Amino acid sequence: MLEALAKIIKVLNSETDPWQISLAVCFGMVIGFSPLASPHNLLVLLAVLLLRVNLSTFLVAWSFFGALAFALDPLFHRAGLTLLTSKSLLGFWTALYNTTWFRLDRLYNTVVMGSLAAALVAFFPLFLLINWTVRRYRIHIRDWVGKLKISQLVKASKLYAAYRNISNLGGTA
Repeated sequence: MLEALAKIIKVLNSETDPWQISLAVCFGMVIGFSPLASPHNLLVLLAVLLLRVNLSTFLVAWSFFGALAFALDPLFHRAGLTLLTSKSLLGFWTALYNTTWFRLDRLYNTVVMGSLAAALVAFFPLFLLINWTVRRYRIHIRDWVGKLKISQLVKASKLYAAYRNISNLGGTA
């Protein structure tokens, strides 16, 4: 847990674009909310690799939202049940069920449908929120913490310099 927190702080303090961090969290939410074996998760992984989002943040977000999904499964079930049993969407679902992708992705399952719908609805607002938060953090909090005497003392120590040398050998997060 502390290692994940350290990775997030390292990413927040890095030169990674805020949109890369925001997309990583949003894609992690989509994969974390939906069952792992869903084929639409392969499309999300492809997008993660093609868009060059921050992989550390993606993995932490995937873990976080995957754990959160267990608590939200009853809500996902209700949302999926509401969507799948809606009389106005019956023809739409029937047409989709006749496609291979719909059956392969198990979107007829209430939890799968509800979790995917919830993730898609929350995707853009979460993207904007994380993007705004990262920008505000970098403008206000990072500089404030860097100005504290304790931060300056830690950064001036030989132990911190040794840590920076060792951590730079492994590449960036």
